[in-house]
Amino acid sequence: MKNASEYSKIIAGTMTWGKWGKKLSTDEMVRLMKHCMDLGITTFDHADIYGDYTTETEFGTAFQKSAIKREKVQFISKCGIQFKVASRENTVKHYDYNSRYIIWSVEQSLQKLRTDYLDLLLLHRPSPLMDAGEIYEAISKLKQEGKIKQFGVSNFTPSQIKLLETTIKVEGNQVECSLTNNEVMENGTLDDCVINGRMAMAWSPLGTYFRKSSDQTKRIQRILDQLVPKYGATADQLLLAWVLRHPAKIFPVVGTVTPERIALAKAALKIHMELEDWFLLLEASYGNEVA
Repeated sequence: MKNASEYSKIIAGTMTWGKWGKKLSTDEMVRLMKHCMDLGITTFDHADIYGDYTTETEFGTAFQKSAIKREKVQFISKCGIQFKVASRENTVKHYDYNSRYIIWSVEQSLQKLRTDYLDLLLLHRPSPLMDAGEIYEAISKLKQEGKIKQFGVSNFTPSQIKLLETTIKVEGNQVECSLTNNEVMENGTLDDCVINGRMAMAWSPLGTYFRKSSDQTKRIQRILDQLVPKYGATADQLLLAWVLRHPAKIFPVVGTVTPERIALAKAALKIHMELEDWFLLLEASYGNEVA
């Protein structure tokens, strides 16, 4: 991806800023935006569905109030998932990648975010019925009109990306990637990003470590207890450092709204995890040594 350097290495994920999480007020969102900016975190990750299609509006109101200059930040958003919510006449959750819908959805996101363009638009999840020609029609029109700068996908496999690339270049892929869920390191997804110069982004980069007690997380904890004093870092910083060590040059999407933890995430960029420590953690994740 030619312009990946325009995005901050740590991306602020907004999924829990609104109804689906902490229900931040406008002023709290303004303060959190400015805190991120002070740390050099300038990229904000959205999806139209967040907060049952409400969080983009709340963020946009706060962004306008913040008086932050648009050229100082980067907005990523996603479209394609249709939820069953009061605001929409959907009878079943589904994916919609009709050209008209993609264009309409992006224009809705632009209005809600109070902006003229998205830096990066992602198709949120692959659909069995997606038509590469329909998607090309929408994306080419949106790019020509300056409404999106770049186009990518989220949660797509290499073969699904190859399908889209029969008509249009895919510039990034945002996937689940963490120490507790690292399948994309094995199934060719991150290899595809490296080979084709796509921007690799990781959602849920801390995995289930802080959310679930399991044999896996207990094994990981034992190794982290050894490494925390060695690196003078916190457990969450080391989990991020583990993801950042991958040659795909992954951009973690960090979803916390706690200012201190956001600052710790940014500081994790300075940690270079040693090779054998990386594999100690991988072994703990697997429950056995590598083959």
